[in-house]
Amino acid sequence: MSPRITHRHIEVFRAVMTTGSATGAATLLASSQPTVSRELARLEQLLGYALFVRSQGRLRPNARALALWDEVQRSWQGLERVVDKALALGRAEEAQIGVLCLPALSHALLPGAAARLLARYPQARLAVTPQESPLLEEWMAAQRFDLGLSEQDSAPAGTQTLPLLALDEVCVLPAGHALAARSRLRAEDFAGQPFVSLSADDPYRRQIDAVFAQAGVARELRVQTHNAVAVCAMVEQGLGLAIVNPLTALACAGARLVWRPLAFSIPFRVQALLPLHRPALPEVQPLLQALQEEAAALAQQLGAGR
Repeated sequence: MSPRITHRHIEVFRAVMTTGSATGAATLLASSQPTVSRELARLEQLLGYALFVRSQGRLRPNARALALWDEVQRSWQGLERVVDKALALGRAEEAQIGVLCLPALSHALLPGAAARLLARYPQARLAVTPQESPLLEEWMAAQRFDLGLSEQDSAPAGTQTLPLLALDEVCVLPAGHALAARSRLRAEDFAGQPFVSLSADDPYRRQIDAVFAQAGVARELRVQTHNAVAVCAMVEQGLGLAIVNPLTALACAGARLVWRPLAFSIPFRVQALLPLHRPALPEVQPLLQALQEEAAALAQQLGAGR
């Protein structure tokens, strides 16, 4: 299309197609019939071909006009979506908080915090994206989300951290297992036991393996997976014992799965990540408060369960 064809020409074309006449288009555009006729004729001159057949005061679109009309409708719908989005951003009920978090935290910490937030602010909206490290830290550094939940102690570039939780990893085991009778498990208790492990590249896996290597304890490593929820599901099926983060253990505990504290420490930390170079939504602060309250409640449950 020639650069001399302006948005106004397309607007006139759309009005004529919508109303079927220059007079109707003039009313729709709050203009005059001669002005609309002149601008429509100018559009046809710039294009080098006619768009309408003039008949008894009506404008009948030809094949080219109908083909152009299809494209104009699609473009106009896109523009209307842009306008709707721009207006929605000014309404509190349309504010959407983008949250990036580890899969385990989307299962065990965030749901309770979201329930607290939405009970107080029903108009709030959350868009939750689970992601593993190191992509989680990379995406937060790129300022792509309003808030992140991580287990890393250090803050990615362009973010600041807010500590939410400091606990230790725990053991999960089938409810009927003999070791479930103990209040706290030592490294020696795992000797010769079937064990469901996190993946070899998981940082907690490396810490766990180091503890057992130092204690000289050999386990029977049966299954490994990268996800703590999957580990708990395997344990629930009686495939062995496991060591996982306490939030997942608490969320998965039930009639067939129990958790017990460990006599040795494998630290588990949860941090909120806030982007430094992304405009902050006012709804982020209430979400942070909800996360802090939920973390405190979970810590109390885990402490009471010891």
